[in-house]
Amino acid sequence: MDESFELFAKRNNKVSIRVMPGHYATQHSHVSHCVDMTRVKSEMGMAKSAAKLIAESFSNVAVDTIITLERMKMVGAFVADEFAASFGVNRNQDIAVISPELTKDEKLILRDNLLPYVRHRNVLILTATATTGITAMSAVRGIRYYGGEPVGVATVFGGKFEIPGVPVMRLVGAEELPSYASYSPAECPLCKKGVKVDALINSYGYSKI
Repeated sequence: MDESFELFAKRNNKVSIRVMPGHYATQHSHVSHCVDMTRVKSEMGMAKSAAKLIAESFSNVAVDTIITLERMKMVGAFVADEFAASFGVNRNQDIAVISPELTKDEKLILRDNLLPYVRHRNVLILTATATTGITAMSAVRGIRYYGGEPVGVATVFGGKFEIPGVPVMRLVGAEELPSYASYSPAECPLCKKGVKVDALINSYGYSKI
């Protein structure tokens, strides 16, 4: 983990993520890099800078609710604040920011008290990572299932995927980390070579082994 480096958002170098090459285990796969977004999620200054970039990208999109995934609620609150303070279609609007539950296969669950924030509402999805788009697409399906209209997906680190009818924006593109690779645990070449797993990672961070 001593070979870590930073990747910066192209539109504002105040927004960065830390990348650590190695051998890491997630809930579903083994990956070649740990993409650490602790500062984006936890530090007010960086969260605000990221939120400004996201809000600018959706300045002409009417948003009623922001759904935050992967512990991105502080960034989501700043995005809502940027929307309300802007001169766009969301100026002076009271935008809700919610974090629904997810099943083990990452399907959205909305309790009855949160349904009014999604049903018949325009919803923006905000997540930390979206490399393949599978989780983002699952969130889009969940919003539609509950009667909402997904109007966009924003991610800090993301791959070049598309969702029909739903615009996607990324602060840092996965193409900036071309050596990034993900494998099923059974097919992981590092495991087959006997390379020890460096850490376990999830949306909360990483734990060294």
